[in-house]
Amino acid sequence: MDPLPDAAFAGVVLAGGTAVRLGGADKASLEYAGRPLLAHALDALADASHVVVVGAEVPTGRPVTFTRESPAYGGPAAGLLTGRDALPEPVATLGVLAVDMPRVTAATFARLRAAARGRDGAFLVGPDGRRQLAAVLDVAALDAARPARDRQHGLPLHRLVAGLDLADVPGEDAEARDVDTWADLREL
Repeated sequence: MDPLPDAAFAGVVLAGGTAVRLGGADKASLEYAGRPLLAHALDALADASHVVVVGAEVPTGRPVTFTRESPAYGGPAAGLLTGRDALPEPVATLGVLAVDMPRVTAATFARLRAAARGRDGAFLVGPDGRRQLAAVLDVAALDAARPARDRQHGLPLHRLVAGLDLADVPGEDAEARDVDTWADLREL
């Protein structure tokens, strides 16, 4: 039986980047294992009560809210905060996922949510120890760390979350890999 969505948990999918190393291709529409990357991201957030996609509106198999940061292409921190602002109801915990991480699953988010208990959040880390754009964040802690709107565009995500108490969760298999180039997509 599929678990019911958790009303205290929502998700934000970051799908509004420029994909420069992919020649500007729309990452959300790229296919992996016969399905668009966005479909994989939405599956990973299956337990979320609501999902906001920060990027161009495309057909999905699940109801979502689409939005864009303004000005566009403000980076992951601006996208995350824009997505957070577009949530239709208050939530306690927010999952965030880059659209180009198709190996992240609902089980990944279950591990992140477990690691985040009693903390401000948790990030998936790759084999090199770097935090990836797959995370769970306490909304109150995120709101407290948030800079003024005129300082969000171009703000590095690591700077936004620098003061938060975060757990690092090692990726399993290739779940911490992202798709930045055509070679990355082929290697998955």
